[in-house]
Formats: sequence, structure tokens, C-alpha cells
Amino acid sequence: MSMNVVVCVKQIPDPAAPPALDPGTNNLARTGKLILDDSDAYGVEMALQLVDAAGGGEVTLVSMAPNGETSGLRTALAMGAAKAILVSDEALAGTDALGTAKVLAAAIRRAEPNLVLAATESSDGYTGTTPVQVAELLGFPSVTFAKKVEISGDSVSVERQTEAGYDEVSSPLPAVVTVTAGVVEPRYPSFKGIMAAKSKPVETLTVADLGLDAGQVGATGARQEITGVADAEARGAGEIVVDEGDGAQRIIAFLEQLKVL
Repeated sequence: MSMNVVVCVKQIPDPAAPPALDPGTNNLARTGKLILDDSDAYGVEMALQLVDAAGGGEVTLVSMAPNGETSGLRTALAMGAAKAILVSDEALAGTDALGTAKVLAAAIRRAEPNLVLAATESSDGYTGTTPVQVAELLGFPSVTFAKKVEISGDSVSVERQTEAGYDEVSSPLPAVVTVTAGVVEPRYPSFKGIMAAKSKPVETLTVADLGLDAGQVGATGARQEITGVADAEARGAGEIVVDEGDGAQRIIAFLEQLKVL
């Protein structure tokens, strides 16, 4: 069986660098070099393993980023992905989660995948909503928080992580599956992979190329906005309880005050 897997990957500002905000919108500034989100490396690795297990196929990356940025994509291509689709357009500045899902879904359709993989949420946004929105727009079933993924014929079997353990879930293909961190150990790009990545195809598209209305994306189409950003309150000094025979009772009273008990 040949498996064509799309992995949604996000290229984000380096978390090790001091974050900067766009003063006009309070959105995260994305003017410098972007890197592959660590959480997406798990999806890339899972996709590569599934293609290997199937005995054929390829992994296609889909990403949305400003300024034609490909640094993060090249990292994933060096891991072994075959090609990438990048959507980059000035009209996308300020796009919210739903607008992003519309863009990704339109790009994914071009790849005609058997399976779409994504992280449960990005490291710079943390909405956790985009993958299931993509599934809804594509008309695909979705399974979230996968800690194990197996393909059998025309279906996917998933161990879906829960607070109490995991659920065993199966779904027909094509489907969208989000994977948790630690589901696999992402491989390091080899020198050969890094060199090969430089010549792998990256198709760069605009909003118009995808047939989308510019009014659906960008700040104009966004249904959410960041109205203000403030520093987190400094943590106050804690209360020290000196046990003079009544320590347990004082702790219980404190927890009752917080309505923990």
C-alpha cells in the first residue's frame, strides 16, 4: 500500500530568543528567521515511519508563513519529507486560527493525502483548535491526542491519550490525526539529508492561488483579536505555617478558604 501523508508544520520564532510583539496588533512578531516548531517534529517523524511501514508513498509538508520563509521546512525536508507546500502572502498577516485552517485545508486538498498529521497545538499559539477545524473544512474525521498510530488497509487505529490512560479509536481514511509530544523520537537530520533538502521542491502559493477570498483571511477576516497585553502579576510571598500543634488544622482551613476542600 502506498501512503501519502501530509504533515501540517508551523514555522515559529525561535523560543530561545526574546519574544517581540507587533505594536500595531499585539500579535507575535514574525519578521526574523523562523524555525520548525518542536511539536511538529513528532508529526514529521510519525509520518515517515508510517510511509516506511506501508512500503511506499511520500510525506508532504504544508505550512503557512510570512516572507517566503522556508528555514523550518528545510529542517523537516532534511528529516526525510519529500516536498513542501508553503502558503506565503502579505494578505495573511493577522490571520486567526479559523482563517489559518481555511488556508491549510485549501493547500492540503492539492496534495490528496491518505492521512493528515498535526501537533495537538503550536508552541507559539496554543489554541489547539486549528487541526480539528482543518478536518471539518476537508470533511475528514479527526482523532486527537494520539500516542500511537497504525494504518491497516483503509483505516487508522489510534491510542488516544486521556487523563486516565488511553482510548482505542479507529477511523476510516482519509483522516486528520493530532499527535502528542513524545509519541515517537524525532530523528536528527543527517548531513546527507541536509544537503538533499536544498533541492527538494517547495511550492509557494498565494491566497489567490488557493482560490480563497482575501476577505476570509488576514486581519480583515479574523474573528478574534488581541486587545491588550500586560505583564503577569509578580508572585506574592507565601504564608509560612509554623506547626505549634495546630498546623494540620490551619492548612485545612486555608484549603477550605480556597474552596479546594
